[in-house]
Amino acid sequence: MMSNHLEDHAADAALFARLRHVWEEVDPVPADLVDRMVAAVAVEDLSREYALLTLVEAPSLAAVRGEADTATLQFSDGSTSVLIHVTATEDGSRRIDGWVDAAALAIRLSQGAREWTADPGEHGRFAFGSVPRGVGRLRMVVKAADGQLRDFQTPQFEV
Repeated sequence: MMSNHLEDHAADAALFARLRHVWEEVDPVPADLVDRMVAAVAVEDLSREYALLTLVEAPSLAAVRGEADTATLQFSDGSTSVLIHVTATEDGSRRIDGWVDAAALAIRLSQGAREWTADPGEHGRFAFGSVPRGVGRLRMVVKAADGQLRDFQTPQFEV
């Protein structure tokens, strides 16, 4: 019985070898496929992890990390842009008003283990009220121009 199993395995291996040879002849793997895939993955990681942070309006960097009352920040990954305005409230917390230029389906603000959600409104407007001071990050699910859903997240910023 053992010899039948070995013979079956050898026959399967020979069949797979013939199939592989046919596919290599009929539809070979493009020579640059591996390089193109590595580049595509690298670009996707860059756009997710290293979104461009631009300080749009603030008297100095103190507006981001100091005692200033407001800061306006813009984040972009080349296809989606987000503008946020952080304002101090009377109780010492922060209000975040934002605008996104893509069709956002979900918007979340996270600070460590805490998380808030906002409903994307008309013209991409959203807001978070009573957010404690600290480091935060926005995460969104947006619909790209081609209809595909994709994740967008900002670098961490001081709230």
